[in-house]
Amino acid sequence: MPAPESTLLQSWHHNARSWIEAIRAGTIESRHMVTDQAILLAVLGRQPERVLDLGCGEGWLLRALTERSIEAIGVDGDATLVEAARATGTSVVHLASYKALVEAKVAIGRDYNLICANFALLHQDIIPLLAAMNTLLAPDGALAIQTLHPWTAAAGDYQDGWRTETFAGFKGQWQPMPWYFRTLSSWLNALDMAGFRLTGLQEPQHPQSPVPQSLLLIAEPVRRG
Repeated sequence: MPAPESTLLQSWHHNARSWIEAIRAGTIESRHMVTDQAILLAVLGRQPERVLDLGCGEGWLLRALTERSIEAIGVDGDATLVEAARATGTSVVHLASYKALVEAKVAIGRDYNLICANFALLHQDIIPLLAAMNTLLAPDGALAIQTLHPWTAAAGDYQDGWRTETFAGFKGQWQPMPWYFRTLSSWLNALDMAGFRLTGLQEPQHPQSPVPQSLLLIAEPVRRG
């Protein structure tokens, strides 16, 4: 049986076209109504000059930042998504797996004022990747992570572990996607182990919903010496 990480990447390869259509048509209500705006405002709140979008997908955030005269660079592990992001001509977009980024096999630039990962940290061992991103930040840099809210996504099983997204209710042909659920303490521990300290926490919520739509973390590198 393939490892969950391998199946995760395969599912993105299979679902890429459908994902592009869903994002560009605005058919994912939680993103359209809440979470897209939440990550955009979090980025703009830092007033960055240079941003890396880690796991940029088809590039909607890159376009939004470029329209606001912010230098935005993207990186993603799926060629179809990278091609779609490049096709708009608004940003530099790199094709690279997270493993390649951890091993520094792909040069994606450095001295970023902000690195954001918008629903893009779905695998189990994120600490090496976060540590690698730490080295790419400018002295005033920060990391912004938006993810499923642990308390909402737990579905009665509040412990770290692999789950499956079936894309039920989505139009089109989708392949189920494994993703790694982590508790709030697990997120904070991962940041700490990668050399970050939490400086901000938000729980974006639709005014007509009783539950938060996401968890948004802002972290800065721990300065030593």
